[in-house]
Amino acid sequence: MDEANPKSTLSPPNSYTAVVLGGTFDRLHDGHRLFLKSAAVLAKNRIVVGVCDGPMLTNKQYADLIEPIELRMQHVEDYIKSIKPELIVEVEPIVDPYGPSIVDENLEAIVVSKETLPGGLSVNRKRAEKGLSQLKIEVVDLVSEESSGDKLSSTALRKLESEKLADRHPESQT
Repeated sequence: MDEANPKSTLSPPNSYTAVVLGGTFDRLHDGHRLFLKSAAVLAKNRIVVGVCDGPMLTNKQYADLIEPIELRMQHVEDYIKSIKPELIVEVEPIVDPYGPSIVDENLEAIVVSKETLPGGLSVNRKRAEKGLSQLKIEVVDLVSEESSGDKLSSTALRKLESEKLADRHPESQT
């Protein structure tokens, strides 16, 4: 593995006809963009993105400040189209950890982060139970050595928004 380029372990561009990935994608930030771009580069024709909604959000910190599902889905689609307009982009809300990954027989790969690798393995177990082919698991390294102490996250952005709201409305803090 090339330490200067952690993505060097990913397959070459356009390796898969269809790839899938999922996430909350709240307040699209650089980590999301790297994740989505990696998946788009791997995809030859189609990318399927599950965006967490409903019960998938209940345990998130500052869940009440998560952007509406329609806005998050639109931001994901717009970003992918901006970097690889020729792709067919399918963005849909998911209410469980699997979404389309365990029903779409035409998928070839799933893109995960190191933190969500167990989810990718679980997807393949479910696919096996349903008689579907196993997906190649592509792991994107989202946290480099230099930035690990200064990780940008949706939770951190929601926390900042919560603090700003509290500063504007101190009477609501009783």
